[in-house]
Amino acid sequence: MDDAQLIARSVTDGRSFELLFDRHYRRIHRFCSARAGLDAADDLASETFVIAFRRRADYDSTYPDAAPWLFGIAVNVVRAFRRRELLRRRTVDRGPFVFGPAADSSDASGRSDALRAALRGLGERDRDLIVLYAWAGLTYEQLGETLGMPVGTVRSRLSRVREHLRRELEPEFVEEAL
Repeated sequence: MDDAQLIARSVTDGRSFELLFDRHYRRIHRFCSARAGLDAADDLASETFVIAFRRRADYDSTYPDAAPWLFGIAVNVVRAFRRRELLRRRTVDRGPFVFGPAADSSDASGRSDALRAALRGLGERDRDLIVLYAWAGLTYEQLGETLGMPVGTVRSRLSRVREHLRRELEPEFVEEAL
């Protein structure tokens, strides 16, 4: 049974949504962890699925794979989280907002620091694009659906982002990560 069928069935039988959750949770969690840090990932991934469950009746069943829809929700959830964090930091710390905590705070290697620094140098949409591509493994078509861009735009932006990261990082590390 494809995702569209599961979602349609979940409208009358909410427990059917569990199968969709089981299929996609790990990838959504990895994306949230990469964008907002491991500490926030559980809550953000859960919030993504709560929103998806509430909106399941509106799902376009012509798309058999729900991953782009779920990643689109996750992108918005992470953006809202980052806005809240920015406001909290400005209010409490009176300091500048940084891209976010490390995906794994126990990893203090120079490579992780260099990657975070390079990602900080990107705009938010470009960060979302590269993270969805590299860590979530979405196709160009799925990226376009998720971010509301034509596939040609996805390809050209992704090319520019990868080139930027190549210039910022060691060539062998970029090839490993991307």
